[in-house]
Amino acid sequence: MRVVRLLTLLILGFPVVTLAHDETKPETPTLTVSETGTVTQAPDTALVTFGLDSPGKVLAEAQKRNSAAMSNVMDRLRDLQIDKDRIQTSSFTVSPQYRPPPKRSADAPPAPPEIVGYVVSNMVTVEIRALDKVGTVIEEVLKAGANSFHGLRWGLRDEQPARLSALKQAAAKAREKAAVLSEALQVKLVRVLSVSEGGHMIRPAAPMARMAMEASAGDVPISPGEMKVEATVTLVYEIAPN
Repeated sequence: MRVVRLLTLLILGFPVVTLAHDETKPETPTLTVSETGTVTQAPDTALVTFGLDSPGKVLAEAQKRNSAAMSNVMDRLRDLQIDKDRIQTSSFTVSPQYRPPPKRSADAPPAPPEIVGYVVSNMVTVEIRALDKVGTVIEEVLKAGANSFHGLRWGLRDEQPARLSALKQAAAKAREKAAVLSEALQVKLVRVLSVSEGGHMIRPAAPMARMAMEASAGDVPISPGEMKVEATVTLVYEIAPN
């Protein structure tokens, strides 16, 4: 019926008025501020990663050697009172070893690769909660049969409290910055339009841990230092003239 009425008005010559949407309305002025909060905390966990590389002319021989070495390592870790559920296999690989290709003329066809042996590699990560045992664990594991050391990382079993504290600090600093800027710019903060956050944890390096491969735990100090937890908060305010 509305369409019929409109057509009738057009036919009779009556003018029709339409209300257009105002597309020229200015955008809401905003002020965006970001700040980072930092919390330091002593670590309560160490993660040590080491490897066992076992060669053999045949795969079964390499696997047998690797299994025997791993058994020795597990026994030593058990003697050090490391729970089995804190020991994780990070990777397990089997790598064929090839004979170097013989010298040949440029026009000779390439010789097919020839396998002359295998290397079975087992990488294991151990979680240590008694931090005073870190040096001892590294030393004893290497003595038990591990032949490569892949590093030491410090960590927190529960990172959430430190992260929340850093976020709270970052939000307070962001609000303070917004207040200072609004005063300097002679505007007022109307309301918060959006809040976003992001954060990351920085773990300290432990170069001294690598020296434990060649020295006893008593001679090499392994210091956990401190963890630094950072969190960033970004606030977007609607602003208006004073």
